[in-house]
Amino acid sequence: MSRPRHSDHFTRRAKRSGYPARSIFKLEEIHRRFSLFRTGQKVLDLGAAPGSWSLFAAQQVGPSGRVTAVDIQPISQAFPSHVRVIQGDAFAFPLQTEATGDTPSQDNAQDVFDLVLSDMAPSTTGHRNTDQARSMGLATRAFEVAQRTLLPGGSFVVKLFDGPDVPELQQQLRKAFKTVKRTRPEATRNISSEFFWVATGFQSEP
Repeated sequence: MSRPRHSDHFTRRAKRSGYPARSIFKLEEIHRRFSLFRTGQKVLDLGAAPGSWSLFAAQQVGPSGRVTAVDIQPISQAFPSHVRVIQGDAFAFPLQTEATGDTPSQDNAQDVFDLVLSDMAPSTTGHRNTDQARSMGLATRAFEVAQRTLLPGGSFVVKLFDGPDVPELQQQLRKAFKTVKRTRPEATRNISSEFFWVATGFQSEP
């Protein structure tokens, strides 16, 4: 029997813990299950607003690591100094948009990462097939970024809405990564068709 998912509970808990959104608990569970983060990693967070995933990633990689948070929308969340915030196109690589915050400018030198995260979702229309197709488009583009920027052995986490074309992306992921797992964290809303692919062991150089 599955455990009930209470959206209000997760939202209140996130606020009490200092995170701007309940999505933090999705990433926390994924990390707990798949051991994504290590001290000193370089992490790219695509579509990072409002900032929960980037904040959690920064805490996990520590000051010796680096997190690059990218979103077309401004991010007001306060971060430690090893987080680089970029307001711009999450799919525009190499990253040439000016970073904000206190991160040293030399972080612009080379955009390669140990872990690429994407919690992006389209603005929903209420039409299931349309929303799923748009979600797949975002996930596919995030995968393209991961292929260009991941270091060998790196990992990729991407959200998408379930639908008939999901197996096609799964096939592509399996060609590029040693292990590909599907997961639906407890904090996912009951009415949502979203889930995550967790791909580890990237097998090509960027």
